[in-house]
Amino acid sequence: RAHLEESQRASRRRRFPFPRERSDSTGSSSIYFTASSGAAPTDDGESEGGGELADTCEGDRESSLEGLYEDGEDEVSGETVRAAHRDSLDLVGEDEAQLGSAPSPEEGLGQLLRQADRLHGGGERDKREGFQLLLNNKLAYAEHRDFAWRLARAHSDMCELAGDADEKRSYASDGKEELEVALQKWDQSAECHQWFAVLCGQLAEHEGIQKRIHSGRVFKEHIDKAIELKPEDPKSHYLLGRWCYQVSHLGWLEKKTASALFEAPPTATIEEALQSFLRVEELSPGFSKAGRAYIAK
Repeated sequence: RAHLEESQRASRRRRFPFPRERSDSTGSSSIYFTASSGAAPTDDGESEGGGELADTCEGDRESSLEGLYEDGEDEVSGETVRAAHRDSLDLVGEDEAQLGSAPSPEEGLGQLLRQADRLHGGGERDKREGFQLLLNNKLAYAEHRDFAWRLARAHSDMCELAGDADEKRSYASDGKEELEVALQKWDQSAECHQWFAVLCGQLAEHEGIQKRIHSGRVFKEHIDKAIELKPEDPKSHYLLGRWCYQVSHLGWLEKKTASALFEAPPTATIEEALQSFLRVEELSPGFSKAGRAYIAK
């Protein structure tokens, strides 16, 4: 029996003539090495393969690693990158869509002004709604010229709709004050001058004769400025025509008062009024039924 055991040990020594390598070498990744070689560790942690097998496995391991990095990893990582890129594009698209859904301050102002214009052209209920709409947004847009004169215009609308003299005077006065501030910043705005003139005229209807004459002079100055800045606006020519017509029909007392107040009191003729109304028809036929009525007179 002892002889038999010695023969078996000799046989094992002949089968493994080369020193054995450890499978847990720190010179390479044990994960990739194990996967490529397919060797299973023994109880003592050593490989069952010899040096030739280890060399072969090392070469196989390098080939496998090269193939893994060149093919498998490129394929996996490339697909991962493409998927991540698609996800990022989707996220960017969603973010842009969300940003696009919220209007910028400029777009918000534009929408507000268009709505205000539409309501101004409507009936009594629309005009009241437009006035409240602009009041509600005054804090946000008061520093914008086109908002300022529209708010003053809305005061003019409310003055026309008001039921008693005090209420009319209040709306006209408030609107005029809005434009006094606006004209300090935007003196070259035709609309600011135009609506300042309108509010001056509305306020003058509830004042004494001296203030009315003074307001009439201020009215003329601002209408002239509005026409200078925007000569193609039919409304300004219509307002000038009305002023000329009314001044041409001043009574004796009003003329005497005007002469006392001003070295050169305002004067106008029927012919000047007619020319203004004809200019309105030239710029915008049918702009005002009242204008055509003045022409007929």
